[in-house]
Amino acid sequence: MPEPSKEASLVRGKLPGLPVMPPMCRLLVLTLALATLVPTAVSAQRSAAVISPEADESGGVTFRLRAGKAQEVILRGQWTKEPLPMTRETDGLWQVTVPAIPAGVWEYSFVVDGLTITDPANPEQKPQRTSTASILHIPGSPPNPWDFQDVPHGSVHQHSYLSKSLGRRREAWVYTPPGYEKDTAATCPLLVLQHGSGDRHDGWVTHGRAHWILDNLIAQQKAQPMIVLMIDGHPLGMVPRDMTDRRAASLQAFKTELLDEALPLVQDHYRVKPEPAQRAIAGLSMGGWQALSTGMTRLDQFATIGSFSGAVDEKEIQQALDQPQQTNDRLRLLWIACGEKDFLLDRNLQLIGLLKAKGIRHEWHLTAGDHSWPVWRNYLVDFAQKLFR
Repeated sequence: MPEPSKEASLVRGKLPGLPVMPPMCRLLVLTLALATLVPTAVSAQRSAAVISPEADESGGVTFRLRAGKAQEVILRGQWTKEPLPMTRETDGLWQVTVPAIPAGVWEYSFVVDGLTITDPANPEQKPQRTSTASILHIPGSPPNPWDFQDVPHGSVHQHSYLSKSLGRRREAWVYTPPGYEKDTAATCPLLVLQHGSGDRHDGWVTHGRAHWILDNLIAQQKAQPMIVLMIDGHPLGMVPRDMTDRRAASLQAFKTELLDEALPLVQDHYRVKPEPAQRAIAGLSMGGWQALSTGMTRLDQFATIGSFSGAVDEKEIQQALDQPQQTNDRLRLLWIACGEKDFLLDRNLQLIGLLKAKGIRHEWHLTAGDHSWPVWRNYLVDFAQKLFR
């Protein structure tokens, strides 16, 4: 484990898995469940040291939950569309063995008599504001880019700072590449990487495995060493999609916090290159919207923009659309990707049509998949290899 950095409030790096800070929503779910069967299951699970999930030599994975008074327990896993009924064994232990799960990082949960809960025996939880899934990580053979591999590893630093624009404490995570702390003369380009609407600022590390992706790509010389800034994309809290004015205010608050507070924080604590050509902004879903809207209106700050299943209103980037020559002169890369089963595909196709009509250079990637993390991890793998070349 690396020594704590003097430049950060906390360092979590070079670990095979970062500890997940339990979200308040998880506490709320457990509190609300006090009158149900779930607390009994959770407390019994802890006291009996149930092992779940557990992989066997044949490649199967067994999931277990102790819920003595439950009438029905179902396993829901991201790797299949079908719910899997669990069998009650002795002492109120429910279990099911799945013969073969593909390599990847998967979400799963238990449904106990209609109530969805995470796996109390598994400390890895999906880092959402309303977490309802545990994480199952099955390494690939050969390893996937998001698997932990025997390569030099960077560090992830956690910062707490007072946002003057919002008047409260905020959080940011910063990834530094392998060797950054030793080579004190080196400067690095900067990627701002944003999460989706249901996630938090730590999502790209704890669930997206962005730090391992970059470690592996850098070791293979497929990506440039870079610093990555990840901040909370909900400056005004979670805003419903139909609250148009509130969403506009939230977007502006995000831009203000990023440009006036988070970027100066990174510049003060890390050796980042200042030129727009050495800065990129990208994100998934809501983060893609924020990246498009921020990047296209602040090309003086970011010359590279990436949208993973994001969408943006035309009026938010109107100036860039109305000045295609100036936009093309400043842009190094506008990278947009969306899955063929993504509910935002139509909006992405509309944006691509608009960019073509205006003559603005871009890369468009229509891929397999839907609106989910297995798709977005692959997007980061591809996008990172394009950066700062």
